[in-house]
Amino acid sequence: MKSLDDILKMANNVQAELQKAQEGLDNLMVEGMSGGGLVKVTASAKGRIVSLSIDPSLLSVSEKEMAEDLIVAAFNDARTKADALAQQEMQKMTAGLPLPPGFKF
Repeated sequence: MKSLDDILKMANNVQAELQKAQEGLDNLMVEGMSGGGLVKVTASAKGRIVSLSIDPSLLSVSEKEMAEDLIVAAFNDARTKADALAQQEMQKMTAGLPLPPGFKF
């Protein structure tokens, strides 16, 4: 059986690796779209919004409500993709770590 010091060192190493992985998520980008690409949102896998692109055809007063709906949909699409990518990256990171069964992040 490992000593308490060994277990604490292992826990600190796991924590450091997970922190590094979390920081790396801000460098991975996803793009959410709606309206067949009329609205595009780029976000990091950590959920930080990087850019928003709106097709000029949506910039008229008569299209205001549709533009708002499409912007919300594009943000939600980007967030869903960012969450999926973050989960995928964290699974890769934790694959080799000696975590107890059922331990989740």
